[in-house]
Amino acid sequence: MTDSGSGFISLVVGLGNPGREYEFSRHNAGFMATSCLPECLPGQFEKVKGFSGIYWKGRTQGRTLYILQPMTYMNLSGKSVAALMRTMNIKAEEVLVVYDDSDLPLGRIRFRKNGSSGGHRGIDSLIAELGTQKFPRLRIGIGSEERRNQVDFVLGEFTATEKPLLAKVLDTVTEAIKLSLYRGVGAAMNEYNGLEIKLENNETV
Repeated sequence: MTDSGSGFISLVVGLGNPGREYEFSRHNAGFMATSCLPECLPGQFEKVKGFSGIYWKGRTQGRTLYILQPMTYMNLSGKSVAALMRTMNIKAEEVLVVYDDSDLPLGRIRFRKNGSSGGHRGIDSLIAELGTQKFPRLRIGIGSEERRNQVDFVLGEFTATEKPLLAKVLDTVTEAIKLSLYRGVGAAMNEYNGLEIKLENNETV
């Protein structure tokens, strides 16, 4: 059990769709961002299958932390998250949800402490299952001026020219999540919400 009501993040959720055909799609930015997280945090994390997903359990900074990737497909993500939260006695405000946002350009990330789904089906599912909008989230910009059909765009892969910037964005997201875990979401908002992530001149495709 976690120390509920501590004000700390106890569960990080990365949203995406299971299956090889979606593995590198824009819609799976949440999966991409959380896949490397267990290796980037101090402490050891055990990988487990359960709660209709894959999750890692470990201790960092003296606290228990779960990292969950629901394997339910995006629009049912909330069922997996809610099941783990009930079992581990985790409150909504202790959950950080990491996911893609096509309204933000690639190179921007943004924390929010609560709010509506903005039309994102994974967040719609979480709000429905948890019965509240009051959970922190970190949005990863995937937007591009070249997009046409919205569904084809988000389910499509990043282009060859986007991938170097994506790699830098994912590194930045890891650092942003770590800051939110250690100093709180508010501190992470102040540090990263106005940041524009760019490639330097010597970072080429």
